[in-house]
Amino acid sequence: MVTPIILTLIAIAFVLIVIEDIIHVNKAKTTLFFGTLCWIITFISPIHGESSESVQHQLDHNILEIATLWLFLMAAMTFVAYLNSKGFIQNIVHRIMPTHISERKLMFLVGGFAFLFSSISDNITATLVSLAVVMSLKLDPKKLIKYATLIVFAVNSGGVSLITGDVTTLMIFLADKVTIPHLLLLVTPAIISVLVLAAMLSIGMNEQLVFEKQEYRRIEKTDITIATIFMTTILATLFLSVQYHVPPMLTFLFGLSFMFLVAQFLMRKKDVNKKIIDYIREIEYDTLLFFVGVLLLVGALKEVGILAKFTELYVYLKPEYANFLMGLLSAAVDNVPLTAALLKADIEMTAAQWLSFTYATGVGGSMLIIGSAAGIIAMSKVKALTFGSYLKMSGYILIAYSIGYTGAHFAGQFM
Repeated sequence: MVTPIILTLIAIAFVLIVIEDIIHVNKAKTTLFFGTLCWIITFISPIHGESSESVQHQLDHNILEIATLWLFLMAAMTFVAYLNSKGFIQNIVHRIMPTHISERKLMFLVGGFAFLFSSISDNITATLVSLAVVMSLKLDPKKLIKYATLIVFAVNSGGVSLITGDVTTLMIFLADKVTIPHLLLLVTPAIISVLVLAAMLSIGMNEQLVFEKQEYRRIEKTDITIATIFMTTILATLFLSVQYHVPPMLTFLFGLSFMFLVAQFLMRKKDVNKKIIDYIREIEYDTLLFFVGVLLLVGALKEVGILAKFTELYVYLKPEYANFLMGLLSAAVDNVPLTAALLKADIEMTAAQWLSFTYATGVGGSMLIIGSAAGIIAMSKVKALTFGSYLKMSGYILIAYSIGYTGAHFAGQFM
């Protein structure tokens, strides 16, 4: 009796995630509510007659995964929150943009920038900054939809090759399915797919655009120092993970603490109203709470034994084809629970096949506007971008995704 109740609650939670923009209820609230409720029910009436100690052990294992992911994201997002609030990121963008540029060149430039920036930042910030560039040009709504579509795809593509750029990539890496050198093989197919999409979307766009320069905000030496610490932390995370297997979460927390100490020293003689540690409050806690709720829901799915059903697709299809379909499925089912579900289901795949799965779940969510955080942010910022208008671009996106996935598959042959 308990299993159907939990499955019903989980199904409701996932439906509410998909229709978040229709019901206007934040998905972090719904997933956290249903995730904790499922585990409370599991303790009250253990599934399959398990003891409370067994349920507690499963919950402890789940909480450990959540805590590792939470701390890593908290550290990375605090860096970005500080630099963003100081206008450092926007200043860099406006300094590199030319005064006059063609629509076609802007398409490639925006795609490349979104791809690169999402590799070293969270997808939400990368999407917001990239959209700010094109929205300042006051483009025709139809053209703005194309730029926004490219940004969503490029942001999702940019993060798949680095553990600092995409949560699902981090989850697969922490599960020891792929290594950082393996992930770097995804850079080439990912950027090629972005360029292909940019080329398709820019067909017929030949007008010249005038980019109005905004007044520069003065970049303080403190901000430059913290930006340097941020980049150094990213590089140190990659190096220490490869050479000494230091957990990325540990390196990023060290970098964050170092940033706090350096900033405290640099700001000691300045009249500032805000302490450097206060920027932790500016990060997107909705995003972090959403991950907590989702992983609790997936943990509950494992408890009821439903995760074993995910293996059936891999029974009837080769992993290469199953992974491709899983990527498309991630457009309707959030890629975080999808990835967590497959990891917990203990699917047997080679490192090369896990590599293609990493690309699929990281980029496949671009097929639908509600399939990724980048898409949801873009839809909230661009009025002309709706579920229907984005769906019209799905043919282009499917081609680009297929090319990128094929490239990721062949890249795995070099492992």
